Amino acid sequence: MILPAIMLFFVAFVISWIGVGLAKHYARRLGLMDDPGHRKVHVVATPRNGGIGIFAGFALPLAVGLIGVAYLSAVQSHGMPKRYATTENASAVHNGQVSVLGREVPSFVLDQLPGMRAHAPLAWLFLAAALAIHLLGLLDDRKPMAAWPKLLAQFVIAIALVGVGEVIETGGFRVLTFLGNYPEPYFFISAFASVLWIVALTNAFNFLDHMDGLSAGVAFICGGIFLITAGQNGQWFICAMLLLFLGSLLGFLVYNFPPASIFMGDGGSMLLGFILSALTIRTTFLPVGESFANRWYALLAPLIILAVPLYDLLIVSVLRLARGRSPMMGDTNHFSHRLTRHGFTKRGAVLVIYAVTMATGITAPLLARVDDTAALLLFGQLCGMLIVIGLLERVGEHTT
Repeated sequence: MILPAIMLFFVAFVISWIGVGLAKHYARRLGLMDDPGHRKVHVVATPRNGGIGIFAGFALPLAVGLIGVAYLSAVQSHGMPKRYATTENASAVHNGQVSVLGREVPSFVLDQLPGMRAHAPLAWLFLAAALAIHLLGLLDDRKPMAAWPKLLAQFVIAIALVGVGEVIETGGFRVLTFLGNYPEPYFFISAFASVLWIVALTNAFNFLDHMDGLSAGVAFICGGIFLITAGQNGQWFICAMLLLFLGSLLGFLVYNFPPASIFMGDGGSMLLGFILSALTIRTTFLPVGESFANRWYALLAPLIILAVPLYDLLIVSVLRLARGRSPMMGDTNHFSHRLTRHGFTKRGAVLVIYAVTMATGITAPLLARVDDTAALLLFGQLCGMLIVIGLLERVGEHTT
């Protein structure tokens, strides 16, 4: 599985790298430049459409892969289309093998084909919803939208993903499925929590996108930890999508790591949180056959892995509300801004947050494999890291 994993990552990286480069070239012509301002940390006009490359790096290989799954399934079930059929191909299909254009499809692909075919309808829905979020962000980048209509649009997309996903497969994009299925009363709590999770993460990474390399780098670290979790439980389809996600992020970070020559814009930052929220819902955090009663705390792994962006979202929103401001109105009270006011360089602040994200999240995959005492110690570690963040934020004057 290592070679296919490298190929998926590399393909996404190349497409993203090329896509971001093209976006950068045409940004001014498209009216997608980010001018300096009182809340901005950059001093020259910079393209803000790098999210196009991230979306292309993730979505194009996934769409091609889903089309390939449908094609291979048709060949396996009905034989090669006449225009491509040969005696050799027909013989291969008859013997349980599949050949495409004279090349035998690897056995590990055929072994995973039934699972990929089962996941395909939800994957197409996910791609459509991700496209909607991406386009919403691009519209906001082109002509800034009022905060509340944008939030309402995010809720509509999240509700559509959860609702249509439920029609395709029970619990398709729903958390806390143990609460019951429609029309049981607790189903609606599960559905509401799912929509809230998607919208919260979508905005958490949007809020985090205020310094070069920050949002994409944190998403890369979180995605890597989720990849470990999905791999532990044999969720190869989720692993494939996470590899595409990581490759597309790295292709963007080539341009965006401090000092950045292009920003992702809302078309990228909202997309990061949306993709991670949907993939965490689809990821199984309990090992196969493990009882929920014995390892219930494993379901908290996403909160631990994503603790830093969620913490930043919560604290900044509370501070804005306490000062009578809208939580959707930007300011310079994010964790990274405070670090720079305490003397860190912008790159140094970003690296500190990378390290904190790694420190809080790296042990989360262990939750499904430890006893109650060890789980309590892991939660204690998380609390300790959040206290450190809180202390760093409180040192010195940082009110703006």
